[in-house]
Amino acid sequence: MIPDGTRYRERVPHNVERLLALAADHRFRCTFFTVGNVARQHPDLVRRIVDAGHEIGCHGDDHTPIDRLGRDGFRADLERCLESLAKLGVSRVRGFRAPMGSMTEATRWGYEILADLGFEYSSSVLATRLPYYGWPGFGGDAPRIVDGICELPLTLTGLPFLNTPLVGGIFLRAIPLPLIERLVRRRLGSAGLVVGYVHPYDVDHQQERFVHPEIGASRLLHWLMYLNRRDALRRLDRLVGLAERVIPFAEYVAETRAAAGGQAQKAS
Repeated sequence: MIPDGTRYRERVPHNVERLLALAADHRFRCTFFTVGNVARQHPDLVRRIVDAGHEIGCHGDDHTPIDRLGRDGFRADLERCLESLAKLGVSRVRGFRAPMGSMTEATRWGYEILADLGFEYSSSVLATRLPYYGWPGFGGDAPRIVDGICELPLTLTGLPFLNTPLVGGIFLRAIPLPLIERLVRRRLGSAGLVVGYVHPYDVDHQQERFVHPEIGASRLLHWLMYLNRRDALRRLDRLVGLAERVIPFAEYVAETRAAAGGQAQKAS
């Protein structure tokens, strides 16, 4: 394992193109939560995502968790990211995803800042207890309004011994695929919604290995960072096929609000 990443090669564009190809094959659109410094390094990639019909969301400016930024730092970080995206023609950014799922009870003040900057939704909560971040007291993983922002937590397995995100990152690669498929079918049948994610690196089995500073010195977490990447794209292809629709977050939020408004009118 390379200790400092000095031989690491930038492979984000290549990996995003693989994800775009998967979306095109299945004819779906989704949300690409984009880090500001990645947008500045690869402006053509952002334009490629937009031209393919996908939504661009904000993932912070340099992928720093909220608690490390503080209130003023968080606002400045968001503003830098929004400015970079605006320069590429992405003038309306509706959604935010906190780096490492770092929206917690202790950083709930972040919602006020998101609302003040014009965001409509967030998908930043891990409504369970994990080694780094988590908000087990959030009240389950169903979407709800928090301080004016529609929060769409990551869908959890619901298993008492392994209540982790169901479809996403390390969990997409580590949990046995038959179990994921079974739980996804169950969730789609009951709630009709599965909120998941994938990083560009999750599908990159050729990336040089190095110690990721964001996850400290944990040997287990570093092992998990590279586990089963070769099979990730196939898994994602299988899981996407289970869903009736895969849509951008902003589209889901708009549909939900329209339906709620219609129900309110009928009730009155």
